[in-house]
Amino acid sequence: MSDDNNYLGTQHDPQLRLKADVLMLQLKGAGYAAVFCIVAALSIWALYGLGLLLPEESKNQPDPTPFSYNLTVPVTVDQA
Repeated sequence: MSDDNNYLGTQHDPQLRLKADVLMLQLKGAGYAAVFCIVAALSIWALYGLGLLLPEESKNQPDPTPFSYNLTVPVTVDQA
């Protein structure tokens, strides 16, 4: 019995072996990207759910830093 686990039959064709290796690496990378996207989506969903648990009064309060967004400097023009 052979211990060779060559399921794709690529032992005799090096070009086919290269294509199979590249395909497997691409699929592995796609799997990692899918896991990352799912974790990001679940994190956003969890923050949304946490926001739903807050009382309604906290959502309607005024901004604690009302001038933090106002970055313009008023300019006065002197008329002579």
